[in-house]
Amino acid sequence: MTGTFWGERPDESLRVGPGFRLEDVDPDSKPGTNANKAEGLAELASSAQELRELQEKLFAQSREGAPQRLLVVLQAMDAAGKGGVVNHVFGQLEPYGLELTAFKAPSEEEREHDFLWRIEPRVPGPGVIGLFDRSHYEDVLIQRVRGFAPPEEIERRYGAIAEFEKRIADEGVHIIKIMLHVSPEEQASRLLDRLDTPEKHWKYNPGDVDERLHWKSYMEAFQIAIERTNAEHAPWFVVPANAKWYARAAVQRIVISELQRIAPAWPAVKFDVAAERERVQQSLGLRWP
Repeated sequence: MTGTFWGERPDESLRVGPGFRLEDVDPDSKPGTNANKAEGLAELASSAQELRELQEKLFAQSREGAPQRLLVVLQAMDAAGKGGVVNHVFGQLEPYGLELTAFKAPSEEEREHDFLWRIEPRVPGPGVIGLFDRSHYEDVLIQRVRGFAPPEEIERRYGAIAEFEKRIADEGVHIIKIMLHVSPEEQASRLLDRLDTPEKHWKYNPGDVDERLHWKSYMEAFQIAIERTNAEHAPWFVVPANAKWYARAAVQRIVISELQRIAPAWPAVKFDVAAERERVQQSLGLRWP
């Protein structure tokens, strides 16, 4: 249930469909709700238990051989709020059923292999929610924009990504790909805030400004990547992210909705509950060393 916060489910209103154009998405908009920040924070808190219960069911049923697992791919420009989503949405989950991978620039060893070589081992196992903070899409975003790979190799990678995602989907991996869409003005505000706050200096990377100068090219690269890899088994969602509270609540609901589609269930017990209860009660009379 989405309660009264969402008028239209964000997994429907934010999902990329035919004719999608990134330039038509207003980073200040809040599709699906007319709520304010206070209501958004309340929604985030009130839905946390629903998310945790679905996660626990997913993990529990895997103990009995269920193959389903969830992969969430999180992409965005710098300072768009990925860290906040990780902390405020996925930070509420049980750590035993969550695997976070923050992909950085590839190492020398990784560069010696195909770009998906370092991705494959991080695909979550049965019952686990895997979260990619950046991902294989960096290889068709920054590498395209900055010319780190030739055009023919970038073109090959779109097909390789589509084949990779279809293969793991066939193995039981449910995939949702989320772009947090922030405006260049909001990004500048957040970067300045990092510079104005000594406790946030560690978050600031001078290279972020270098990438910022290529904003238009990055938006074009996102548009192409989304068009080329959006699929029923691996859909893209574009979440307006100028309002952090909205982006976090929307991502949380998208994840909940996908878990509801998986419909994980508590595994059937393989023992006599009444008999085991009796045994536990009888053990209370034992003398302990």
